[in-house]
Amino acid sequence: MIQLNFSSLASRPSQALQTGPVSSKVSPWLATILYPLGRHVVLPFFFGRLEVIGQEHLLQDDSPLILAPTHRSRWDALVVPYVAGRDITGRHLRFMVSADEVKGIQGWFIQRFGGFPVDPQHPGISSLRHSVEILQAGETLVIFPEGNIFRDRELHPLKPGLARLALQAESSQPNLGLKIIPIHISYSNPVPHWGCDVTVQIGTPIRAAHYRNGPTKQEATRLTADLTAVLSQLGQRGSVLES
Repeated sequence: MIQLNFSSLASRPSQALQTGPVSSKVSPWLATILYPLGRHVVLPFFFGRLEVIGQEHLLQDDSPLILAPTHRSRWDALVVPYVAGRDITGRHLRFMVSADEVKGIQGWFIQRFGGFPVDPQHPGISSLRHSVEILQAGETLVIFPEGNIFRDRELHPLKPGLARLALQAESSQPNLGLKIIPIHISYSNPVPHWGCDVTVQIGTPIRAAHYRNGPTKQEATRLTADLTAVLSQLGQRGSVLES
């Protein structure tokens, strides 16, 4: 869905500073109507089997979370709240969304379900600050670390923005306790259709505090590598379950 290019903040600071205020919200009345509709009607009707493994990893404590799902379909935007939204954790989700997608009717709904726009190539300071504020408040932020939808079922290289944001948030507040939750989503068909199955595997949380022992860039690289390894393992396990 979105790739964050943090290096642009250094190379084009004036552009980053031009970004206006960024906020996100969840409309209480829309959420009351549409979340149950998606959970109890749309997803059960459209998909054959929707299996969730490892949901207990979301319920360990009240730490702020970054959910890091693989990205295989636009259905992911409904599947992630199904497995990790308010009905499960007691928290609404916030989504980083490419600014190009926050337009028209689609954008109207996105902005009322916790989405906020980010320029993928040149993320503004306001967007990054809002992301950190979400985590400082103990909320849950969703970032698709592959950056785009990939239908070939292969894990694609993760973008470094998630790890850098996580470390920035963790260092901004003592004992924040931020966790990154790896989530592997797989569909029985590369292009999900009516009646196909969905398997969602939620991995063991990765603690951002474990990556503050060296230079930020080096630690972000290590965090990205560890997240990649966990998502890869979940994918291999999912292949066995589906066979």
